[in-house]
Parts: sequence; C-alpha cells; structure tokens
Amino acid sequence: MWEYEHGIETSATPEAIWRLWADVENWGAWNAEIEKIEISGPFAAGSRITMTPPGDDPTVLSVAEAVEGERFVDEARFGDLLLRTIHRIDQVAGDRIRVVYRMEITGAGADEAGPQIGPGITADWPDTMASLVGLATR
Repeated sequence: MWEYEHGIETSATPEAIWRLWADVENWGAWNAEIEKIEISGPFAAGSRITMTPPGDDPTVLSVAEAVEGERFVDEARFGDLLLRTIHRIDQVAGDRIRVVYRMEITGAGADEAGPQIGPGITADWPDTMASLVGLATR
C-alpha cells in the first residue's frame, strides 16, 4: 500500500467546504488540474464523476461515501490498483477546522506503482486545498 496525507487548517465553516465539494461541476474554480468535470447524479455514494485534467484522458471516479459536512471518499480503479481518496473535515478547536485529503493506493503491485504514480497525483494538493479554503472563507 502507498499512502499520502495533506491537511490545512482554516476558519472556513464545514458547511462552506461541503458546499464547494458538493458543487462538482464547479470544482475547476478551485482546482487548476481540472479542464472538464461531470457527475452522473447527486453528490452521494454511488454517483460517478468523470474528471478530465488539462491535456489528459478522463478519469472516472466513483463516490464511495458522502457524509454531509464531514467527509467524502472517491475511488478510481486502474487495473488491479484501487486509488482511494478520503476528503474530510476535522474539528480543531473553537471555530477552526482542518481539511484533510488522504490517498491510499492498494491492490496488486501497489507497493511498486504507488511511489511512481502517487506523488504526481497528489503534488497539487497543497495549492488546490489552499484555493478551496480561500474560496470557502470569502
């Protein structure tokens, strides 16, 4: 298994973060790595998200879990590999929260493939999350 986690503390409310997450069609407003994005239904478990990075092929994500105001999990399969990303909101103290993204790559060959593909997938997370919380605090 390969794993990576990044978090950012903010004064944004959980509701503001959730609104931005649930508005899948507008993820490009805070994620520069999205050229086009579509969701197959409501922002809920079972829906599919088709995300196209600039100059790349589309990636299909399945929403595995969605708990309003707390977390959502998306998954992508590439052969025997499962790329699972957990997006969560942790209470810190008072009116502060921590937004956390965690990627887990599992399956046959994950120990070899994870270090090769994981860092490229997660490299933009600090910038993306900074944009997300910046928009949520406006």
